[in-house]
Amino acid sequence: MKVWFLCSLLFVALTDWTSGDDDGQVTFVSELSSKPAQKLSKYGWYGNARLQRFHIPEETAIARWLFSVTKGHSFHCGRHNVTIYIRWGAPPVINPTGQEFPNTTLWTPCLSLTLPVISENSTTFNLSDPAPGDWYVAAHLPEDDGRIEQKGFPSCSYFFQPQLSVRRAVDTPVLQNGIFLTQTAAPDRPARLKLYVPEFASSLSVSVAGCSSEEGTEMGNCFLVLRLGSASLQQGPITMNCSGFSCSAALSNPPWDTWIRVVIESTRANRTVTFSVVSNYTVGCKPKSLGLKADDEIFKLHGNSSYSNSSSSSNSSVLADTGVFSNKSFSWMSQLLGSACVWSIPVLYEEVDVLSLRFTPVGGANVSVTNTHPTLLTYPLHAHASGGTLNVQLTLNSTNMTLGNSSSVVACLSPWTPVLELNHSQSCRTDLFGGYGVAVNASVPKAVVRLPFPQSATWYLTLQLICNSSNCGNASVVSVTPEVFLSACVEDCGLYGECRLLRSYSYLYAGCVCKAGWSGWGCTDDSTAQSYSHQLLATLLLTLSNLAFLPAIVVAVKHGYITEASVYLFSMFFSTFYHACDQPGIAVMCIMEYNTLQYCDFLGSICSFWVTILCMARIRNAFKYTLFMLGTLLIAMSMQLDRTGLWNLLGPILCAILIMVIAWVRKGVHRRHCYPPSWRRWVFYLIPGVLCALIGLCLYTFAETEDNYYYTHSLWHILVASCVVLLLPPKKKNREKFGWSSGWTLNWSWRPRVCGYTLCEGSKDELYTVT
Repeated sequence: MKVWFLCSLLFVALTDWTSGDDDGQVTFVSELSSKPAQKLSKYGWYGNARLQRFHIPEETAIARWLFSVTKGHSFHCGRHNVTIYIRWGAPPVINPTGQEFPNTTLWTPCLSLTLPVISENSTTFNLSDPAPGDWYVAAHLPEDDGRIEQKGFPSCSYFFQPQLSVRRAVDTPVLQNGIFLTQTAAPDRPARLKLYVPEFASSLSVSVAGCSSEEGTEMGNCFLVLRLGSASLQQGPITMNCSGFSCSAALSNPPWDTWIRVVIESTRANRTVTFSVVSNYTVGCKPKSLGLKADDEIFKLHGNSSYSNSSSSSNSSVLADTGVFSNKSFSWMSQLLGSACVWSIPVLYEEVDVLSLRFTPVGGANVSVTNTHPTLLTYPLHAHASGGTLNVQLTLNSTNMTLGNSSSVVACLSPWTPVLELNHSQSCRTDLFGGYGVAVNASVPKAVVRLPFPQSATWYLTLQLICNSSNCGNASVVSVTPEVFLSACVEDCGLYGECRLLRSYSYLYAGCVCKAGWSGWGCTDDSTAQSYSHQLLATLLLTLSNLAFLPAIVVAVKHGYITEASVYLFSMFFSTFYHACDQPGIAVMCIMEYNTLQYCDFLGSICSFWVTILCMARIRNAFKYTLFMLGTLLIAMSMQLDRTGLWNLLGPILCAILIMVIAWVRKGVHRRHCYPPSWRRWVFYLIPGVLCALIGLCLYTFAETEDNYYYTHSLWHILVASCVVLLLPPKKKNREKFGWSSGWTLNWSWRPRVCGYTLCEGSKDELYTVT
């Protein structure tokens, strides 16, 4: 607690020092946010990373993170490296183990920090002029070694807590288009401005001129640094060094419908520069206006519904209206493109499920692409959709036309702003943001792009037909089917993976957990995959090893312990089919729901220990069966609360051992000799049985790993069944006081009856005798 208190005081002091400056032009305020400490895990899949989301407001000048890691116990665990990832706009896509990604899956590495920890440590990360919006921080311990740790057993634990302090300007001057604004900049007091870029802006420039210094020397020399844009770690702002009378920074394809930050600072020490700054943007291309009439759009939505199985006559007119490839649509496109430089197609946005979105062109699946103007489709992705995978598939429809080998349809998928000039030499990127380019042609009619954790922004898909010659001939308009949708995982993690929905407070995201040795982001890396024969061997070992309970069942029936034999049969049956269903590969058979099989397996295993030890106590049947029933009910309740807890296994065992020891001590005191009295019983049965039980518990608790699980756990089955055979007491020779025997022993001998009563034979109480 003292360490956390000191760290908090230091963090607040640094925050106050940061927010205490005033450059005389804008007012800064400080904001602080913190997340609760979370326990870190060793990395095996994305669910082991602890994800936190922070929001950085507009006009933030400085963001400062404080990352603290503390150990959750007092014993020594050595040194561990905690890896921290930071990304803007979406959760970080990480690959700490260097595994393969699925084909056509594109991703960009994000910033990572390594924090060595022995007992506790902390570090800070500062970022100037960060991009506004959501920032995501993920942290994890080194790669998982595969050891299976039993819940409730002491282990090394570390807790990670991030905190964020921002310094935000509240009265930043607005730079109007074409209007000069006089500002002053110094090395420690830069000029901060912002400007708005409307939709369909094609270029943006910011110019600085009329520089003058208060010292009066070197008139006309600016000695300024002009920065345009924000820092997003993957892409920094556009920087221009101004050393003459004037300078300017330009952006081609600036982000649409957003505010852009402008920071100008002096590069000379102890020198304040006064200058004039102006911005200009141009709107190069706009689609044709549709007017205010919205009736047609309603019919389009009705005709394009994903749940509609039939098309109406009004829908057929919509298909021609939106350019589905046909003879009528070609003539209609010629009229439309004659008055517009870009063809913008409206897109239907459908929320199908959690992290499942479908985008469909309003007029139908096919869109027409020409060589004279680009075709533009818009796909808005909100913050709650950034935890999935964006899938883009382009298919060239060559049914009604033939595309030459020298022609292709070029596509560019980019966030924030589209790339409207497409050709073979033009890269699919803007000055501030990158894009993803694909192409389809006659030889490659289909192209697929998958983006895990896409940024929460408006994405644009631009399509255009590119021909090597100036004339494309008869193929000047082609039909392309763009399939754009958001899924939780890449191809649902394939055959050897499971897509799981994860949650960080109110934010949802998804990841793949792989099985049978497969690995990678989409469980497609087979470098350590198990073969089918290996999977089959593991299944047979884990299931057939339960047949070791057959001797225990036979011995229990022979000794007259029918109730105990029923428990062993229950445990053998459900353990067999639970492990047949629990296999990670394709050699799987489930006769019930997995959760039901697991519950019955755990319940049967613990009840087997419970009834065996109570049977060894040699207590009266009425008391024994009462404990059987009461213990089973309590075990069933504890299994429902937490079936994987270590104490749910050890608790009933220790209680049963305590009852047995009390019963044995009482009998020993009553008989005035050690109980059981036979040394052969101790040497040949009790001691070997206890050793089998202890070895099995040690294997179950300490030795199991993901690699050796199938044979160590099979050995656990055999040892447990063996200890039951050895520890079960022999059959009682006397009858109970209640008048019925403990077993179902049939006696065919004749006994004389005197006056309605049967003459009873006396027998000596010989317990634990070896015959």
